[in-house]
Amino acid sequence: MADRLVTIFGGGGFVGSTLVQHLAKTGVRVRVAVRHPNSATHVKPLGDVGQVQVVQANLRDEKSVRAAIQGSDAVVNLVGILQESGKQKFNKIQAIGAAIVAKYAAEAGVKKLVHMSALGADADSDSHYASSKAKGEEAVKHYFPTATILRPSVIFGTDDQFFNRFAAMASTFPVMPVFFGETKFQPIYVGDVAEVIIRALNDDALAGKTLELGGPKIYSMREILELTCTETMNDIPLIDVPAPAAWVMGFFLGMLPGAPVTLDQLRLLQKDNVVSDGAEGLASLGMTGTPVEAVIPSYLVHWRPKGQFADQIEG
Repeated sequence: MADRLVTIFGGGGFVGSTLVQHLAKTGVRVRVAVRHPNSATHVKPLGDVGQVQVVQANLRDEKSVRAAIQGSDAVVNLVGILQESGKQKFNKIQAIGAAIVAKYAAEAGVKKLVHMSALGADADSDSHYASSKAKGEEAVKHYFPTATILRPSVIFGTDDQFFNRFAAMASTFPVMPVFFGETKFQPIYVGDVAEVIIRALNDDALAGKTLELGGPKIYSMREILELTCTETMNDIPLIDVPAPAAWVMGFFLGMLPGAPVTLDQLRLLQKDNVVSDGAEGLASLGMTGTPVEAVIPSYLVHWRPKGQFADQIEG
C-alpha cells in the first residue's frame, strides 16, 4: 500500500482516528475528509510530516465529495450518525450520502471502496437508523459493486459512545434503568475494525463481500450495564424498565441535549446485535478479536467516583 492515497470520509471521528494511525504505519498517504477541518487537526500528528492531510467535505454537498475523492487510490466511508440533529438526518447521511461517495468513487476510477454499515441494517426495520443503513448498502452495491461492506456490532475503545455513555449514566444517576435487558450485543474493539479495513484495502478476495464483525463474546444489555458499573465502581441498582414505560422514558429523554437514549435507539434495542450464523467476519480472516475486559478498564477508570486511584484509597 506504500505511497498510495487513501481518502477517509469521517476520518476525524472515533473509528477514523484509529484507522488513520494504523494506515499511516503502512506508509500510505491519508486524506481525511470531514465537515469541519478544524475539528480533525488531531489526526495530523498520527503520521509523518505531510503524510496526513485534512480537507473539507460534506456528504450533503456533492461537489465537496467529488473534490475530496479526486486522485485517490482507495476510499473509506465511515460517516454515520447515532442521532439526528439539524440538517444531519439518517437518510441524508447514511443512505443518500453513501450513494454520493460510491458514485463519485466509481467515476474517479478509485480501485477500492470500503463502506461502514452496521449489524442490524434492515430496509424493513422500524428504526430509521437501521433502515437508512440498509439503503446505504444497496446504493453502494449499485454504484460500486466491488466495494467491501462492513457490518460491525457496537464498537468499543477509548473514545467510544457505548461504554462511555453508560459510564456517564452510572456516575450521574442514582439508579441505572435497563431497557430491553435481554437484547444481545457482540462488541468489537476499534483496533480490530481498523485492521479489517486495512485488510479490505489490500486483499482483492474481499472485494464485493459483506463482512459481519463481532468480538469474541456475546453479552446481554444487562450484562453490559453490570460490567460498566463494576468497572466504574458505581454501586447503583439496575432497574428493569417495562416496555410501555421504556417508550415513555425514551420519548422524554430523547428531547434532552445529548440524549442518553432516543426512541429510535429503543427500536434498535428490540433486536439482537450479533453476527449471523455462517456470516463471513473475523473468523474467516483468521482473527479472534480483542476481549472487552482487556480494554475497557483502561478508560472507564476515569468514571470512577475517586478517579483512577479509587482502588488504592482506603475507606
